[in-house]
Amino acid sequence: MKKITVIAVLALLAFSASAQKKDITKTGLNFGPLPAIAYDADKGFQAGAILQIFDYGDGHNYPNYDSKLYLEASFFTKGSQLYQVRYDNKELIPGVRWSSAFRANLDKAYDFYGFNGYESYYNQDLVAQGKDKESAFQMFTPFYRMARNEFLFKSDFLGKINDNWQWEAGVFANYYKIGTINRDSINKGKDDVKKYTCPTTMYDEYRALGLLDEKEADGGFASGLRAGMVYDSRDKEGAPTHGIWAEGHLTAALPGISETPFYRYSFTWRQYLPIVKNDVLTFAYRLNYEGTFGKQAPFYALPYMSVMGEKQDLEGMGGFFTCRGIMRTRVVGLDMATYNAEFRWRFAKFNIGNQNIALGLSAFSDGTMVTRGRDISKIKNILGTITALTNSEVEKDRLHSTVGAGFRFIMNENFIVAAEYGTPLSHFMKNSPIYNQDGTGAFYINLGYLF
Repeated sequence: MKKITVIAVLALLAFSASAQKKDITKTGLNFGPLPAIAYDADKGFQAGAILQIFDYGDGHNYPNYDSKLYLEASFFTKGSQLYQVRYDNKELIPGVRWSSAFRANLDKAYDFYGFNGYESYYNQDLVAQGKDKESAFQMFTPFYRMARNEFLFKSDFLGKINDNWQWEAGVFANYYKIGTINRDSINKGKDDVKKYTCPTTMYDEYRALGLLDEKEADGGFASGLRAGMVYDSRDKEGAPTHGIWAEGHLTAALPGISETPFYRYSFTWRQYLPIVKNDVLTFAYRLNYEGTFGKQAPFYALPYMSVMGEKQDLEGMGGFFTCRGIMRTRVVGLDMATYNAEFRWRFAKFNIGNQNIALGLSAFSDGTMVTRGRDISKIKNILGTITALTNSEVEKDRLHSTVGAGFRFIMNENFIVAAEYGTPLSHFMKNSPIYNQDGTGAFYINLGYLF
């Protein structure tokens, strides 16, 4: 009887989602203020403010907007600050979409787990002991942290070739300031038994052993050009339900304006397949490959998924926008492959006042791996101050996979609040050398879809 009842409820919800009133066509300005009270397992609890301003003009582009301004100032309990300004305009230059973005991310304890994914060892046991209030062991998480401030600016232009094809070109100017953690700041407010007293960190060890070149160890400027092509047949941008969105582009951090010049390439394929029409059930997936020309690139330029347009490059691999459930920057290498696949179900859709509202659930699997790593052979089997730096049982990286589920509140197809939880499959492999090497799972409250 319970099973029949559940099926009946699901059928009713699916029917109600498909038998909606027609969407209200939005025009003019639409404001989306949001208190930035959220949670990210990598950053802690968030407090701040977000303002999104959408301009729909006369409504001829709805559900897409004519222009958008995004403002954010946020503070996180794990010690980071985030300031963002993003502007996206489709109407100012005929036939050209102009997007610019600035991000300042100030982080006292940014994740650093070494290179090449599973080749680097993460001591989950020591981290767990340090978090146990009953344990007399010191807090060990700071071993996998470094201080990092990043200041990123970009301005991109996307020009229309035909209905689906676009060219893209842009400039970027980035600055990274990197160093070891400030122990006074890390230990502030902690009991003596829990203070981090280890004289070194993974970052310190890498630097001392020469795995971080002195030219890159402190960060630096990285500025240059990007160019590429885009194919876009999506029905809408904020929450697409059918179509393809693919792009490939080249990034050149040029000599003279970059302290360590490098050249990278990126390919991303996204597809949206309607399983049940009228926005009820959609299967969406993304395939991405980030590669490096040559044998070297500064480590601070590697943990990103490249994006042209209004958003800055996505931090990863690991975290909300790249691989949910895996620790941020857990997977770093010269070349990396990543997938995301999810079912998106809108179980309710209705109007409140002059706003189009939808509620959705999702089930997903994410995965990533290093396909070409940086050379860390000189530290194989070398012990750090407290823990091994490399995993002696792993010769090369393998797939890091997660599964999870989420909920979304969708307003006017563009203002989307998300809550999701992901768990690494390695968390269930107790007899494997990769057991808990990606962490034990993570919860996120954020904005938008991953893609």
